[in-house]
Amino acid sequence: MEQLIPTIAPAELLQNNSTELRPELLAQLQHVRTLLAQELASVPDNAACITCSFQAEDMLLLKLAMELRPHMPVLFLDTGYHFVETYAYRDRMATEWQLNLTNLLPRKTVVEQEAEFGKLHDTDPNRCCGLRKVEPLFDAVAGYKLWLTGLRREQARSRAALKEIDDFAVKPDVIVRKLSPFADWTTRDVWQLSAHFGIPLLPLYDLGYTSIGCQPCTTLPTDPNDPRSGRWAGKKVECGIHIEATDEATHG
Repeated sequence: MEQLIPTIAPAELLQNNSTELRPELLAQLQHVRTLLAQELASVPDNAACITCSFQAEDMLLLKLAMELRPHMPVLFLDTGYHFVETYAYRDRMATEWQLNLTNLLPRKTVVEQEAEFGKLHDTDPNRCCGLRKVEPLFDAVAGYKLWLTGLRREQARSRAALKEIDDFAVKPDVIVRKLSPFADWTTRDVWQLSAHFGIPLLPLYDLGYTSIGCQPCTTLPTDPNDPRSGRWAGKKVECGIHIEATDEATHG
């Protein structure tokens, strides 16, 4: 089975970074900028959005997209279970970058959901993600024509077939053009370019986290060859928002 890259600490990723980028990375950057310009030019200002978990890939893509559309809608899944550090970083960056931020909320609060179902993140994480992530995100993205994501193939084996451009069904009868311009980028690419642009990143990376979601379902990576091995205690690998909707899957 093909291995993912080993988990690398931020300091190691930036150790050999300089203000001069290698030609290959400059070419990748130019490709992304060209792709963003072409795709954004094809839709009105209010028809494109970017989903942002405030992890490194999303912040880099957000910076590049805002060069073209400073007020692009930024969609954040506020599950109610995020790390305190994630919320603090979100608020900081929303202010510093003057983001047009929308916090997408589930239909039930954490208190309401746990009163009715208990702690689903322990007993039924698929249902928890369905209610707190899939449902609110697909409902929101269905209102746009173009959806930007920071997804990369290298992040997980489940993303090995990720397309740079994909016509994606967020509902059985709603297709949105999904753009993942970093599809073939490496972790090192993302970190070096983030450093080049001076983008401050989520402090949880400095504690050793490599993939950061809801606090109850995120630990430090358990497998050095799998950046997402700290998610869901090995019970699953995806929350479901990047799996096309069917009549059954739309609501988790």
